Amino acid sequence: MKKMPKDTFHNDDAILDVYEKPELGQGILLSMQHLFAMFGSTVLVPILVGINPSIALLSSGVGTLVHMLLTHFKIPAYLGSSFAFVATMQALMRQDGYPAIAQGAIAAGLVYVIVALVIAKVGSDWVNKVLPPIVVGPIIIVIGLSLATTAANDAMMKGTKYNLTYFGVAIFTLVMTLIFQMCFKGFTSLVSIMLGIVCGYALSCVLGIVDFSGVAKAAWFSMPALDVPGISYHFKWYPAAILTMAPIAFVTMTEHMGHIMVLNSLTKRNFFKNPGLHRTMMGDGLSTIIAGFIGGPPTTSYGENIGVLAMTKVHSVWVLAGAAVFAIIFSFVGKVAAVIESIPMPVIGGISFLLFGTIASNGLKILVDDKIDFGEKRNMLIASVILVIGIGGAYLQLGNFQLTSVALCTIFGMLMNWILPKKAASEKALEAEKKEKEQKYFN
Repeated sequence: MKKMPKDTFHNDDAILDVYEKPELGQGILLSMQHLFAMFGSTVLVPILVGINPSIALLSSGVGTLVHMLLTHFKIPAYLGSSFAFVATMQALMRQDGYPAIAQGAIAAGLVYVIVALVIAKVGSDWVNKVLPPIVVGPIIIVIGLSLATTAANDAMMKGTKYNLTYFGVAIFTLVMTLIFQMCFKGFTSLVSIMLGIVCGYALSCVLGIVDFSGVAKAAWFSMPALDVPGISYHFKWYPAAILTMAPIAFVTMTEHMGHIMVLNSLTKRNFFKNPGLHRTMMGDGLSTIIAGFIGGPPTTSYGENIGVLAMTKVHSVWVLAGAAVFAIIFSFVGKVAAVIESIPMPVIGGISFLLFGTIASNGLKILVDDKIDFGEKRNMLIASVILVIGIGGAYLQLGNFQLTSVALCTIFGMLMNWILPKKAASEKALEAEKKEKEQKYFN
């Protein structure tokens, strides 16, 4: 392991800290582990919309590297296809095709860039004021648990029907991952997620639930079918697409900030200050703009990869950069991408039980570490509203614009933290009564 000289802080809880570089062989396997974790979701978005999955893989890898460049390789984050835009993109694809989606994606990215420039001007000190631990902790719990239904459905459902074989594969994948994590040490423990996926995939092959048709059809080497404005298609303005997709950027921004908060907790750093929230926002925005220009869906930071970081305690940006490079390479190697794409959903679901739960556990850790007193009504009320809105899946729908449960509970949490008094009236009355009794006693 080598440590870059610019590293001035070391997180002793990490096996590999942010700037530490693994050996080449270990680094390849650790990067592949991240690729497996994000692959299913990243290619699922374009499949749902009707976009070429290879382009989504390419834009994911390029976007991640751009984000790392803009944040000076200080943040171990991976950017994949965003689900927040799926419903809108499906409607636009049916109506006007990909050119409309491209303009909407570019517009959403520009919203990020504008907000980043504003934050660069006014600073990010307000973040700690509007997002104290009592708000941050429950939001991180929500980020993890709001994905719980997705993990469970991936593990149990074949289409719309419950499938016991699928659930058995998911539990087997989970158990094998736990065994590799807890019963082995050294590098085997670090790549427990990838080994769990391999074991689940092997069992899936034995049970005959792996579809190899895509592997047979895929070419070994092929150029992703890029959709470039003015080259692949005639340029035309789509103002409706721009007005529909641009506001969704404000939704993904709240999720982006939530992911940064999780990374702050994991790495014991403050990425809002260094490299700065404006840089993380700018990186996310430019990544989405690039995706729009080459034919991919908008991108965002991925909870799956944060879960891998939390589980393995390997926070190295070298590892995440390696995953991005592999994503770019595999976008040109059809056979390899098809093999990874053939991993059955119950295998992903079994791993997700662990990854998403680990994110939620880090939210609990923040509340414990900051010694949040739930005997105070204010804390109890803020946490309760955030958790139920977020985990319950409540959302605000205005036409085609949707404020997701994560974004909605974040807004409610910030507003309650701002509006609610430090002490409830009943608590103030009890304190006053207690002081009065103490004064009488001493007099």
